Amino acid sequence: MRVSVIGGGVIDRETADVARRVGRELAERGHTVVCGGLGGVMGAVCEGADEAGGDTIGIVPGPDRAAANEYVDTAIATGMGNARNVLVVLNGEAAIAIDGSTGTLSEIGHALDFGRPVAGIDTHEIEGVEAVASATAAVDHVESAVESQ
Repeated sequence: MRVSVIGGGVIDRETADVARRVGRELAERGHTVVCGGLGGVMGAVCEGADEAGGDTIGIVPGPDRAAANEYVDTAIATGMGNARNVLVVLNGEAAIAIDGSTGTLSEIGHALDFGRPVAGIDTHEIEGVEAVASATAAVDHVESAVESQ
């Protein structure tokens, strides 16, 4: 399945490590990562997926696909700015939120509006987001939630 991974564009080393583990876990289980295509959580999750031989899709805010991070396999240019957040979560069957600020919050809201299950690691604590402590728990949650839909 495709899993949208959303989170902060500027992150610390610890958060990058978490995002890389999420990317690896998703790839090892045969899932495709969908993200906003830039740096921060997006770059780290794509790097982790790439290390594990997985596929990545980056939906970038600007008109240039070349703006995507080096670990994106398929870049999609939108020219939509942050309005592309809707497309990021719409193109996954579930979402995993890691860290993040207002952009991540908007993506969580869109994911919930679309009925997508959302797992969260150190992110916004709101109704509908399953708080988890690890990459494995996040992937377990979204797999289980999608299977039961």
